[in-house]
Amino acid sequence: MAKDDANEPPAKRARPTSLEDVVVERAAPGRKAGHGMLTLEEIAGDKLTQLATKHWSKAALSLLNPPAFSPAVVEQIYMQELGGDRNKPPLLKRVMLLEVSQYLEGYLWPNFDPATSTNGHVMSIIIMVNEKFREGVPAWTAFQTRKDVFPAFFARVLALRSDEACASLSQHEVTAYLLFIINAFQSLENEMVRAQVLKLVSLPIWHGLSPGRLQLELAAQPALAKRWRALLKKEAKAAKVAAAAAAKQQPAADTAASGAAAAADGGNGKPGIQLELPRAEAVFLPGMLQHFLQCLQRADAQLSEQQQQTTAAAAAGVGHAGGDIDASDDDENGTVAAANGQIIADAAAAVNGFSRHRNQPDAAANGASVRVAKQLLLHLERFVEFLIDLLSQLPTRRFVHALVEDQQLLVKAKRSLLYRAEQGHLFQQLLDLLAFYCDFPLNDHTGEQLTEDQVVATHYDKVCQLQRLLFKHWPQLQDLALANCASACAPDGLRRALAGLSRDQLVQLVCRQLRLVGGDDPWAQDPDFLLDVAVTTYQRRASQRAAINAMPLYPTEGLLWDTSQIPTAAYTGDRPLALPKLNLQFLSPTDYLLRNFHLFRLEAAYEVREDIHVALQRLSPGRDFDNNIVFRGWSKMCTPLTSFRITQVSAPRVGEKHPASVLAEVVVDTRGMRGDVASGWDELRQHDVLFLMAVNPPNEDDMQDALTAAGVKSGKDLPLLQRTGLFAVRGAEIVEVRDEAGELMNDFTGRVRLDERKAPQGFLRTYLLSLDPAQYQLDVNATSAETSPDIYTIFNLLMRRESKENNFKAVLESIRDSLNEQLVIPEWLVDIFLGYGDAGAAHYTQMPGLLRTVDFKDTFLDAQHIIDSFPQYDATFLIDSSSRQGDMSGSSTISASNAQRDPSALPPPPYKVTYPTEQQQLQPAPGSTKRGADADAAADGTPGSNPAAAAADGGTSGKPVLLVEHYRPVNMGPYPEDKPKGNEVRFTPVQVEAVGAGVQPGLTMIVGPPGTGKTDTAVQILQVLYYNCPGQRTLLITHSNQALNDLFAKMVARDIPARYLLRLGMGERDLDVDDDFSRAGRVNNMLARRLTLLAEVEKLANTLGIPHADYTCETAGYFWLLHVLSRWEKFTAAVSAPDKVTTAAAVGELFPFKEYFADAPQPLFKGISCDEDLEVARGCFRHLRRMFQELEETRPFELLKGQADRVSYLCNKQAKVVAMTCTHAALKRREFLNLGLKYDNIVMEEAGQVLEVETFIPMVLQRQEDGVARLKRVILIGDHHQLPPVVQNMAFQKYSHLDQSLFARFIRLGTPYVELNAQGRARSSIASLYNWRYGGLKDLPAVTQDPAFLAANPGFAFDYQLINVPDYQGRGESEPAPYYYQNLGEAEYLVAVYSFMRLLGYPANKISILTTYNGQKDLLRDVIEARCARHPVIGRPHKITTVDKYQGQQNDYVLLSLVRTRVVGHLRDVRRLVVALSRARLGLYIFGRQQLFANCFELAPAFSGLLARPTQLALVKGESYGACNRALADPTAPQLVSGLQEMMGLVEAVSKEQMALATATAAAAPPAAPNSSTPGSTARGTAAAKIGNSSDAAAATAAVPPPRPPPGVPPPRPPPGATPSSAAAARGRDAGGDDSEAAADADATAMTVGAAGVDGADAVTSQAGGDEGQ
Repeated sequence: MAKDDANEPPAKRARPTSLEDVVVERAAPGRKAGHGMLTLEEIAGDKLTQLATKHWSKAALSLLNPPAFSPAVVEQIYMQELGGDRNKPPLLKRVMLLEVSQYLEGYLWPNFDPATSTNGHVMSIIIMVNEKFREGVPAWTAFQTRKDVFPAFFARVLALRSDEACASLSQHEVTAYLLFIINAFQSLENEMVRAQVLKLVSLPIWHGLSPGRLQLELAAQPALAKRWRALLKKEAKAAKVAAAAAAKQQPAADTAASGAAAAADGGNGKPGIQLELPRAEAVFLPGMLQHFLQCLQRADAQLSEQQQQTTAAAAAGVGHAGGDIDASDDDENGTVAAANGQIIADAAAAVNGFSRHRNQPDAAANGASVRVAKQLLLHLERFVEFLIDLLSQLPTRRFVHALVEDQQLLVKAKRSLLYRAEQGHLFQQLLDLLAFYCDFPLNDHTGEQLTEDQVVATHYDKVCQLQRLLFKHWPQLQDLALANCASACAPDGLRRALAGLSRDQLVQLVCRQLRLVGGDDPWAQDPDFLLDVAVTTYQRRASQRAAINAMPLYPTEGLLWDTSQIPTAAYTGDRPLALPKLNLQFLSPTDYLLRNFHLFRLEAAYEVREDIHVALQRLSPGRDFDNNIVFRGWSKMCTPLTSFRITQVSAPRVGEKHPASVLAEVVVDTRGMRGDVASGWDELRQHDVLFLMAVNPPNEDDMQDALTAAGVKSGKDLPLLQRTGLFAVRGAEIVEVRDEAGELMNDFTGRVRLDERKAPQGFLRTYLLSLDPAQYQLDVNATSAETSPDIYTIFNLLMRRESKENNFKAVLESIRDSLNEQLVIPEWLVDIFLGYGDAGAAHYTQMPGLLRTVDFKDTFLDAQHIIDSFPQYDATFLIDSSSRQGDMSGSSTISASNAQRDPSALPPPPYKVTYPTEQQQLQPAPGSTKRGADADAAADGTPGSNPAAAAADGGTSGKPVLLVEHYRPVNMGPYPEDKPKGNEVRFTPVQVEAVGAGVQPGLTMIVGPPGTGKTDTAVQILQVLYYNCPGQRTLLITHSNQALNDLFAKMVARDIPARYLLRLGMGERDLDVDDDFSRAGRVNNMLARRLTLLAEVEKLANTLGIPHADYTCETAGYFWLLHVLSRWEKFTAAVSAPDKVTTAAAVGELFPFKEYFADAPQPLFKGISCDEDLEVARGCFRHLRRMFQELEETRPFELLKGQADRVSYLCNKQAKVVAMTCTHAALKRREFLNLGLKYDNIVMEEAGQVLEVETFIPMVLQRQEDGVARLKRVILIGDHHQLPPVVQNMAFQKYSHLDQSLFARFIRLGTPYVELNAQGRARSSIASLYNWRYGGLKDLPAVTQDPAFLAANPGFAFDYQLINVPDYQGRGESEPAPYYYQNLGEAEYLVAVYSFMRLLGYPANKISILTTYNGQKDLLRDVIEARCARHPVIGRPHKITTVDKYQGQQNDYVLLSLVRTRVVGHLRDVRRLVVALSRARLGLYIFGRQQLFANCFELAPAFSGLLARPTQLALVKGESYGACNRALADPTAPQLVSGLQEMMGLVEAVSKEQMALATATAAAAPPAAPNSSTPGSTARGTAAAKIGNSSDAAAATAAVPPPRPPPGVPPPRPPPGATPSSAAAARGRDAGGDDSEAAADADATAMTVGAAGVDGADAVTSQAGGDEGQ
């Protein structure tokens, strides 16, 4: 936590939402503007801005004679601004300013010349690329303009590693260079970059291996040995050619020894001569390894020197005032994290799955004055990060692993002083993570992961080889040679045995015989080093699976405040972290799950830490006069305990060291709690997670001593942990809840029947909790060792969390269970899932087992529709087919390629489509399927040509033939409900391609831009899939309950029988359908349906004259066979007898069930056509057969008497489509496995908003059968151009890429995807603001034909507009609390426009107000409450929320506030911009600072369209909503509003006139019920006609409300005599009341509330919860 924790508000601290928010310095209170964040005026006057304006701005480059490129300018900027002339890194604000000015895109790269550009030019490009990566914006886009130059540029980059060039670089330049290489290796999806960097980790780097290790490697890989010999021949030949050329052109002595292309003098200011020498990649990585070891020696030398100085000073009795060697090399922002880990005294250390417990640093190295230069330490940490990245991806690991092992880098680094120094804590953690990947059980060359048994067998084989060697050649080590394997590999025993050898003997054994170290390695002369190498090589590695199983899942105080594992919110990306990264590739499924497990665990811990922080702030623990602990405040989420005791500790299971279970009983008193708060505690139920805390706040004397010791200035407080004395945090899961009478509450296990449940009694609530057994054992061990007191006797607080944020434990258990299982990912998916092989291998065109014939059911509306949907094929219609499908004998065909063919003459739908039989002829529709993250054109082939497959009627189109077969829909019965529900959507060709691809086996990726019908496409896929594969079961997954309910409701309205649909999860109650689709609801529905069907059977029996009987499903089956089927067979025999001619009348007479169908629409048989009447008879029989089939399906529910058994059968057998959120899937995975859930297909909507692991878990909800995965189809639907999954901690988001979705990763890998290309949500003009992001996004016909889209917005000249909002009352944005941004001017202007719209008659439910920050959201709600909420006409809008939370929703009119006026902030993420611009259908009005956003490179395509229109609000007189006939294209003379004051005066004038008119009308008219929400259109129209006629712009009478205070500023106390409701509202908000729109009707006197529900950052929600309704 940061130093200013003491001043944090008692609400959730606002979190930074962009890197700009973190790195820009803030002005302290009282400081003038300009001394903190840069203002626009300061930016405009800066010399860098002036240089940009003169040399590379758009205005300068657009001149007829643009300024010529000046290398001197590049050198000047590099030397003065980018650290080229000093040993300090450049100031971050200066680099940011250059990046914002488009220095790379506009000047550096367009003018780069490989032959003449200086090293300073190259380093400038490197630094600017690093800055783009740091800010999270596309870094390689600028290089695409000159892709052919990039290889030469990269050669210049490699040239900087030459001895001469590297020697001239300062330490921070070397670190920047290394960071560039790291970023390049993190961009392997970019073909341009990949082609260059993979050369650096290819086979030639084995030149750096020692001869012995090289011989071992080549002997183990014969194929590589052959390649190695060919490589040596090639290099020898190239060396001869190069030597001959060098002898002719220049002295051989001038040849660069490194073999890389280098600059001759390596200077920053002088261009060098580039030499093309072979195999630069052969020496690059080995050289970097050697440089790392040299830097490590320098760091050790600095530490050693300081230790000597400290020791000498101590001996002389003089305090050493040392410090950092590079004392001036401090962090420019001055942000230092508080050492909170030291505050929690004697707490049990949290277990880090990637990190082993390290030895404590020795006393000499632990001194605070012993330090390493910061830039040197940063370089060492970055290099370890670089090696971790290389070893964590198979393409880069293959040859690098052997090189790292041969250098024994880990042993050397761990023997350094830095590894044992306090300053090297992060360095130690990074090395532990590197050790994990070095030891990862994987075959580097085949990519095959080793099982646990294989790992153990390989280890013991290696130990046995050592013992055989010792037995043969080392008689003095016979005891070790004859020992058992476990003893021989024990570190202590092995070290003792080998310690008896001399140095020469150790060299002989370790270097020459075992070949663990090269003989020429200088470290080989150190016997201790050789001992460490031998012990490290032969000791048994700890099992990661065992470590995960032993790890407590609940975070403890040691983990929560360990900033090296869970960084603070102010992470700027300036240092690496000891965290795994989620990038393109993973080593194995185990590696994938381990990375996600640790990151998800830490993200959950961060959220818990924030909640604890809020709770402790609100409770304010302290001491009274008797030194007793008291709580001066209160919190609805945390309460003091009445009692706590351990009730049961079960014996350990076999093979485990911790108890099987630990139960505790907690009593809480809800007396005195507000009603809604007490209800929150009463509603807790089984499996909810609670947190126990022990606080021991200091008394006043201790507090004062601590303030003095910490050097805290007067008026400041200690950090929160010291103030509250937080000592311990432990998690627990609820087993049961009881009231004061001991009765069970909220029990859903069946122990309490529904009709026996009663209201809870009393105020005491007893919670039986299940503690973490592993953590309990650790605590008991610590107490026994007297290293920690017994914390289970001092718990005094209990905290709960919102249920949607509190399901992390179940998700972690699901991941851990997956690790312990032998997961079988489908063979066709595993390579793509891990990121290897051909990314298109799982596309349906490459898959076996295709459905050659697909029944598209009601997908097509007419024949022309199907012709248009398959332009890549020659659609050939099969006419008059009387034989079975696919047999064209006796049938004719019509080719749609015949231009003379009238589509109306072709048969109508429905159709069955038969694809070409040749695999190579299968083609996606042109332009429908793309590959790559930024693809803008089709990449998967073009229509093929196969003359042999021409149509039977002589079609010569050359396209493959697509056989289209019309069939008559089956008559399912005479009743209206028997008719199938048809599709009314005219799907586009791309949507048809998506439907066809989704039905085929394999991986289908569908990118759905805003408004392109993703939901309709998904429903049609499910519909077609159900009818083509009726025996298969499908899992339907979404991110949010809202999206799932929308999709499910559409599916219910289609033709899939309701009995096959199942909706799981709590969101089912919000489903807007008549039936109950939950598990219990489906079971009850099946039982009710059973009674209905049995009544129908009884009715049928009566009509047939069968004696009455009590029918069951079983007896009904017999009745079907004996009485129904037999009669039908007799009837069919009679009407089809060859010796009789059946007439139409005879069909009706012979039909045996005529009486039963007497209630059907009559006449049943028309008696006109025999064939038609026979078809009606068959339809009636199908109705009966379906009825008895339903009864047969209902029979298990009749036989199974228990609800649990019925639910299990429903999930495993009955339901064909099972729908749930991804969070529910993770929560219930163990239950699904126990139930035996089976499914064949997965359809996932909102896949771009789901975490990687939450996408993966639904794929493994079933057990595998005989090691074969049942999964046949994975259909992912999403949009990677919109916002990714929400991750609250910036470090996990930016460094570890935890916000990466599986959908986005597949796109980056180049997996083919179908991008829907026609939108029907927004006007074409509004869509043009964001359709550039998708490349070819068109409009559906409705957009150009629907009157709503063609009509103008009443009162507004434009359908969209950017309204420039200058400073209001002398300021633009404000920041009352860190990262809590507000803009009062924009809020007032926006609310004035909203009021204006309501006065014109716009419905409130059609207007949404959005903003990009939570601070502005709260301010907007306050202003709306003050100005509009109680106005009889205006009222509240449909929603006031943030852009992030509004993703997936839409409205007709959107008012958007951009807030920021100094830096662009997180709107620079184009994905957020796309979401913001795509929410409106008819009108979008944006309020922001024109000058700021107009200059942002990433936003330029959108803002160029916005700035093409006036930036003053343009209004039109005389119009009102519902009475405006103006078309959008009609010319008009707009009135431009000069600013906020004029707009407020205009609103006030219109409002007064409407009120006066309404009063006059009410006085003249007879009394009537008032309708305040919808005034008459006449009044509105009259007032609207006078818009702009009021000259009194200052006539606004409402006072401007003050801006909302920051979170934590308490609201004013209610005045004496205030109503209870006002006081309760104020108390509720201060105590953390609801932050939703429902709370907006609180009294206006509480407008300046503390931000009780404020999150600070934009739209931060629990990742485990998924959405608000989870």
